[in-house]
Amino acid sequence: MEATKVYVIDTVVTKPGRAREFVDAYLRDYAPGARERGMVLERIVVSPPVWFPDESNTVIASWVLEGAQGWWAMTWQGRPDESVRQWWAAAADLIVERTRATGALAADVDRLGDV
Repeated sequence: MEATKVYVIDTVVTKPGRAREFVDAYLRDYAPGARERGMVLERIVVSPPVWFPDESNTVIASWVLEGAQGWWAMTWQGRPDESVRQWWAAAADLIVERTRATGALAADVDRLGDV
């Protein structure tokens, strides 16, 4: 049976004119640690697809983890890691707001909940 996937979605509204800078910093400084925690970057989407000089963009980073076990491993490695909090604190100058959501394909929810 193929492993179920858990998706972690970071949605960030950037300050006007700062989207490209945020994406560069996210890929350069945040992503390596996320990969060490077992996260696989699926894609980064910028909306609208224009680097606005004076308006906000929404940046959506989609990560994939291997099932519930992968999610728990990522969670327990990330929570005590002070560098994660420090990175987001340093990035605050680029951000209006941010959210993180986790989810799975509808067909996988029953299997993920059977622990």
